[in-house]
Amino acid sequence: MLHHIELYVSDLGKSSEFWGWLLNELGYTPYQQWEGGFSWKSQDTYLVFVQTEERFLDIPYHRSRVGLNHLAFRATSKEQVNGLTRQLREKSIPILYENKHPYAGGSSHYAVYFEDPDRIKVEVVAP
Repeated sequence: MLHHIELYVSDLGKSSEFWGWLLNELGYTPYQQWEGGFSWKSQDTYLVFVQTEERFLDIPYHRSRVGLNHLAFRATSKEQVNGLTRQLREKSIPILYENKHPYAGGSSHYAVYFEDPDRIKVEVVAP
């Protein structure tokens, strides 16, 4: 069982706004907050977001490099995926693979794909 995931971010304020909205929509609750970070929790698993130190910001994140490619979350239903898609568009957050949406992951995956402020790919997939 996964205990937690910790992500270093380039702009804690932007990440807090983005992830706070999304994780709230997915049923997570705020867990911890401190000067350099915050976390959200669902049951026994939590996500931690920490401000990257200035000296490490010179090389930006890219999901095609070694490391994390994307985070995938379970939606409760196709309706939740559709609602999140509407909200993403209202927030002017681009939908990845728009021409294949909502089946960009194949005919068995009803999902929406998008990026966080650091361009970490996020997937929300219906059961």
